[in-house]
Amino acid sequence: QTASSAIKGAIQLGIGYTVGNLTSKPDRDVLMQDFYVVESVFLPSEGSNLTPAHHYPDFRFKTYAPLAFRYFRELFGIKPDDYLYSICSEPLIELSNPGASGSLFFVTSGDEFIIKTVQHKEAEFLQKLLPGYYMNLNQNPRTLLPKFYGLYCVQSGGINIRIVVMNNVLPRALKMHFTYDLKGSTYKRRASRKEREKSNPTFKDLDFLQDMHEGLCFDSETHSALMKTLQRDCRVLESFKIMDYSLLLGIHILNSNMKEKEGECSQSASDAKRHGGQKVLYSTAMESIQGPGKSGDSVTTETTNTMGGIPAKSHKGEKLLLFMGIIDILQSYRLMKKLEHSWKALVYDGDTVSVHRPSFYADRFLKFMNARVFKKVQALKPSPSKKRCNSITALKATSQEIVCAVSQEWKDEKHGILAEGQSYASLYEEVLGSQHRPYLVPSTPSLFEAASLATTLSSSSLNVDEHCQRDQPTLYSSSKGLHSSSTFTLGDSAIFFTSEQSTLEMENDNASVLDVYL
Repeated sequence: QTASSAIKGAIQLGIGYTVGNLTSKPDRDVLMQDFYVVESVFLPSEGSNLTPAHHYPDFRFKTYAPLAFRYFRELFGIKPDDYLYSICSEPLIELSNPGASGSLFFVTSGDEFIIKTVQHKEAEFLQKLLPGYYMNLNQNPRTLLPKFYGLYCVQSGGINIRIVVMNNVLPRALKMHFTYDLKGSTYKRRASRKEREKSNPTFKDLDFLQDMHEGLCFDSETHSALMKTLQRDCRVLESFKIMDYSLLLGIHILNSNMKEKEGECSQSASDAKRHGGQKVLYSTAMESIQGPGKSGDSVTTETTNTMGGIPAKSHKGEKLLLFMGIIDILQSYRLMKKLEHSWKALVYDGDTVSVHRPSFYADRFLKFMNARVFKKVQALKPSPSKKRCNSITALKATSQEIVCAVSQEWKDEKHGILAEGQSYASLYEEVLGSQHRPYLVPSTPSLFEAASLATTLSSSSLNVDEHCQRDQPTLYSSSKGLHSSSTFTLGDSAIFFTSEQSTLEMENDNASVLDVYL
């Protein structure tokens, strides 16, 4: 309800005063009590001994955990002068695409920081989250989680406007041809008609499955780094009992019209500054998963400025730059969220709604990203057919040697027992020497079992089933690939020589394996 210009002016004045005042405080380690400090200053319109005069209504400006946030900014390489210059030197730009929560979004002219208004519960939750957030950033600053640089509150006319300063996930200097808000759920996860009518709509999960049904393809190294980062971030959120977060995904198509790209890249002088160098560490998508100094050049050219985007390809073969980050993490699985899940689960499938317990939410989120959104490009191995042919030939030779040795011992010691039946060796010879399917080979484990079988056969009486003898001519039909078996009775045990090949396997595979079950 407060005028947008008044909010932007109050934010710039308040941050300018508090950050400037903070420089006089000496650097020291962050203590536990620093996370719960709240500093307040009153800025009247006529000015005071400490504050400048301004033409906005009188307001009070609160700063939460100033020393802790100063540490966070230093961790990401943000100097106080750069922070002040980015936010206070030029007017903030209001984004025309507010989220479902009704929050206002402002972006700095340098395109580095996003300022978002948050609700009282979200600001309170972030303050409680700060100690754990501090620990996580110390362990791993490379994360797709939001980077929080400051938490403030503007009090004017009995109204509290809480704001948080974060990293900007989607740079304005590059046109985002598609923007998606992905949660991994399917219940009501389609962009509304009103959203689709916007100039830059944000689509949802069902829209992505429809538009990008084959997913987005990465090289193996990038895919592995991305999934590891997502897994690590989701486990952190789960430990904080956070759910209902989203992956904001911006897709820029490099194969688009060159004239359009040239127009985008020369939008303003401020955009060119960002091309020149990145002030904030770990703020781009590529840095978030791989760290600074690495850039994916697999699908880009040297002349293409990736702006820190992650290179990928679509199912159509288009070269893409992806910009992403996990957003809306200030939703805790509190009583209201539990009630919301309960009544939705009564009407709809409980596993498809977005509100869910944190552990299930994290697992479903990761499964959706790994199975439906991000795919790994499989590298083709050189000349696999030659390698397989050589290995099969070698395996044939080995199997023939073993089978011949077994059959010779068998024939010497038990001559005449199987005079009317088909010998163990001839069974293998029939299979391995089949003119119709010469590539049919025994499975390796059975060959070693055959060697041990020779000892048992040489010291025992072997009786052949009469029914089996009659069926010997049709023991194995190599041309038809039908199921067949032969049983040799040996005491109380039975030895089955079984060849199985389904019709589906015959159609889809160009090699078969003879399995011998003992």
